[in-house]
Amino acid sequence: MLIESFQNDKIKYIVRLLSDNRFRKKEGVFAVEGKQENERALKFGFENKEFYISENIFKDSLPTGNVHLVSDKVYDKIAYRGSSEGIIGLYRTPITELKNFKPSENSAIIIVESVEKPGNLGAILRSCEAFGIEALVITDSKVDFFNPNVIRSSVGCLFGMNIFQSGNEEVAEFLKTNSYKVYTTLMDESAEAIQSRNLKNKSAVVFGTEHSGLTDFWKGKGLNTIIPMSGSIDSLNLSNAVAICGYEILRQKMA
Repeated sequence: MLIESFQNDKIKYIVRLLSDNRFRKKEGVFAVEGKQENERALKFGFENKEFYISENIFKDSLPTGNVHLVSDKVYDKIAYRGSSEGIIGLYRTPITELKNFKPSENSAIIIVESVEKPGNLGAILRSCEAFGIEALVITDSKVDFFNPNVIRSSVGCLFGMNIFQSGNEEVAEFLKTNSYKVYTTLMDESAEAIQSRNLKNKSAVVFGTEHSGLTDFWKGKGLNTIIPMSGSIDSLNLSNAVAICGYEILRQKMA
C-alpha cells in the first residue's frame, strides 16, 4: 500500500525520530537516509526494522525486509536532505559500553571531551575511519551519536566505527588498565610536536572542546602534544585537529 498522507502514524513517527533526540533515545530507534548510509548500516550488522522508499526516486532494487512505499510528497516531508536517493531505514539503537571493548595490540584511539555539534562529530568519525583509528570515545557527550546530522556528515562512517560515550574517570581507568600511552593536547611549555611522539604502539590522543580546550582532569595524565603551526592563528577546528593527528598515527604505523 502506498502511503500518501502526512497524517499517517508511521510518517508522524519518523518525523519525530528525526527531530527529537529524547524521543529517539526513548524509543531506541533511529533513522538513516541515503543508499550508501543504509548499505553501511546493514553491512556492519545494525538491526533494521523497516524501510520507507519512494520508487520514483530510489532507482535500485528494493531491499529485503519490511518495506513501505511512500509518495514523492511524503518522502520529501520525511527526508532530512530533501528528496535525495529515496530511501530511509529505521534501525534499533545498539547498546555499547567502553568496558566491553577489547583493543588490539597496537590500538590507536581518539578521545574527545564534550562534543557539542553533530556536524563536528560526524567529521571526526569520518577522519577516524579513514585513518584506521580503532575507537572514538566521547566523554560527557552533548550530542546524540544517531542524530541525523552525525550520520549525514560522517557519510555513514559511524556504522563501521567503535564509538563509545563515557565519563572522564572511566576513560582514564580504561586507558590505564589497557596500557595505553596517553597524549594530551594541553598547551603549555612541556608540549612537543606530534610528529616527535611515538604513535606506532598502543596510543590514545585526548582532545578538549574548541572553546576551552581540555579540562583540568587530564593534567598530568599524559604527554602534552601539539600540532606545529606557522601562521598567526594558534588553534584549529576540532575536527581538523583530529584529522591531522589521525593521519600522523597512520603515517607512523605505515613507516
